[in-house]
Amino acid sequence: MQFNPDSSKIKRWRDERCWSQEHLASVAGIGLRTIQRIENGDKASRESLMALASAFGVDVMALTVDAKSEAAKMVHDERLKGIAALRLSFWINLASYVFGMVLFAGISLGVGGHEWVMRWPMIWWTVGVAGHGLAVAIVELVSRHQRLSEG
Repeated sequence: MQFNPDSSKIKRWRDERCWSQEHLASVAGIGLRTIQRIENGDKASRESLMALASAFGVDVMALTVDAKSEAAKMVHDERLKGIAALRLSFWINLASYVFGMVLFAGISLGVGGHEWVMRWPMIWWTVGVAGHGLAVAIVELVSRHQRLSEG
């Protein structure tokens, strides 16, 4: 059975002890190539993890990646990507709004007369941008509240 070791932790512990990969391999009694594969993020056998745990003087579970924390980290990263995408969409919407307002003002002034021909499209586009901005503000407030309540 293959386990998912925490490669960054293993490399960090090896560096903290000023051990080379060769030294760790000899202390643990496993091959150098196995150490290199584990530090590159590949899966490891139970025996390899037990040998590394013995070499470091820790429990085997300290060398493995916790599935729950990994899943929580992935969910958190996806949430941050979603918020960043929402912010970006707002700025794109705002830039097109500014361009559209200039264009609509030009059309209204170009047509002539005393009345703004493009008044209603301008009003409704403004309502749309304001709604988008409100959605971004609400999402930002909720995410800030979640960050503060989590820790």
